[in-house]
Amino acid sequence: MIMRPLAAVAIATALAVSAAACGGTTKNSSDSKDGNGAATTGAKADPNAPLKKGLKVAFLPKQVNNPYETIVDNAGIAGAKEYGGDAKEVGPSDASASSQISYINTLIQQRMDAILIAANDPNAVCGPLKQAMSRKIKVVSYDSDASKDCRDVFINQASSEEIGRSEIKVMSDLIGGKGKIAILSATANATNQNTWIGFMKDELKKPEYSGIQLVKVAYGDDDDQKSFQQTQGLLQAYPDLKGIIAPTTVGIAAAARYISGSKYKGKVAVSGLGTPNQMRKFVKDGTVGKFELWDPKNLGYLASYAAAALASGQITGAEGEKFKAGKLGERTIGKDGEVILGPPTVFDKSNIDNYNF
Repeated sequence: MIMRPLAAVAIATALAVSAAACGGTTKNSSDSKDGNGAATTGAKADPNAPLKKGLKVAFLPKQVNNPYETIVDNAGIAGAKEYGGDAKEVGPSDASASSQISYINTLIQQRMDAILIAANDPNAVCGPLKQAMSRKIKVVSYDSDASKDCRDVFINQASSEEIGRSEIKVMSDLIGGKGKIAILSATANATNQNTWIGFMKDELKKPEYSGIQLVKVAYGDDDDQKSFQQTQGLLQAYPDLKGIIAPTTVGIAAAARYISGSKYKGKVAVSGLGTPNQMRKFVKDGTVGKFELWDPKNLGYLASYAAAALASGQITGAEGEKFKAGKLGERTIGKDGEVILGPPTVFDKSNIDNYNF
């Protein structure tokens, strides 16, 4: 699926969803990693190394027609221009588990310096990503992580735990702490979605949410029409449903569109993760009370600079390494190669017109 200041939700301890590593200096020999995600070829980070000019960087989103992914990738491409890189976006039109594999193989053949991927499935893309890494192509996952041994660093939009738990807090507030709720997710294998949902379920175990019952997790596959139909199906199956959480920009917009034109408007709360521009009309007409997101432009920008730092030898992906991310300043790599952008923002009628993306 995305500024983070203003009505920000307090960030919790960063969840390490994956591990990082990185290798040598050419694209024709393989390397391995130790248990901490550090390269075992003897390559060391040189924080004083200049960013290389002319780096070939490719963004591989979940799907190219996803408005959120477009914002992220365009910002990353713009960031590459700042450091003299040549960046592009390629990818499938659908978000199926295997749809990204052929694109990875093509990028390997094109001898990219770095591949940045929002993985549709953490394991399905692992084989070709490992092949890329064996050829010294740096791999950065962003938004949705790949398996830990298939990338060098993971640029996480916010603490996964905080996102998941805060989604329940927001929904509980909207429905007064009582009632049946459902989750409208993206694909069944999406790393970020499943991680957030895991924390949502854990949050619901707390005594203060004893009046809330999660009845269904539905999957719209980040397809607008399918998400719209899944919303309809949820309400047919559970006519007493009180709320729908859609932690995907496609899903929340589709759910809000259905609710806004139905008898359920004002009766079923819709929340989740969306962009201000797509959700503004639903907030103003009362369909959506509040929702959350981070700045997708900053996410893509940070990922782009991380890729450049890796490809230039400034970092290897090891915990504690630092790199400069242009206008976002210095960033530090955390446990398992994770770099967190920052806390999400809660949007409602009081602040949504302050944002334009």
